[in-house]
Amino acid sequence: MKELLRMIHGLFLKVALIPSSFVAAAPRPAASEVLTRHLLQRQLPPWTSFCVRYSSVHNDQFGMSNFNWSVQGSNYQILRTGCFPFIKYHCTKAPPQNLDFEDKFFSILKVINLGIPCLAYGIGCWMVVGAVETVQTSVGPVSVYFAYKESEGAQY
Repeated sequence: MKELLRMIHGLFLKVALIPSSFVAAAPRPAASEVLTRHLLQRQLPPWTSFCVRYSSVHNDQFGMSNFNWSVQGSNYQILRTGCFPFIKYHCTKAPPQNLDFEDKFFSILKVINLGIPCLAYGIGCWMVVGAVETVQTSVGPVSVYFAYKESEGAQY
């Protein structure tokens, strides 16, 4: 089932991103690399919330909605959703927990509502972007977007 959804999602993205498919395909970093490098670049903050464009990354975390992510010995609980034209990440430093139930719950919700709220969320994100940062990856820079500029080291 997950592979079928991945295939449908990939087809949707190819159609939605059709103008970029006419441009020579540049190598794109994995979304997981952008996530890790952003957290490192921010010096492992207590929390962060950002968006990255689908067209800028390879979506290697498809189907992962709520999960633990370890970076240099620090664990982050990641709440992630596709909100076209972005992938949205909410990251909170916290001890590892079993997030299987929450991950499945959020994934099922997205399927049941056909992703329509995710699309609305993406349009909303696009309208409120107030800050941009560049994350250096193994294949070059990638822009990440914020609703507002985050204060370095802020707890909330």
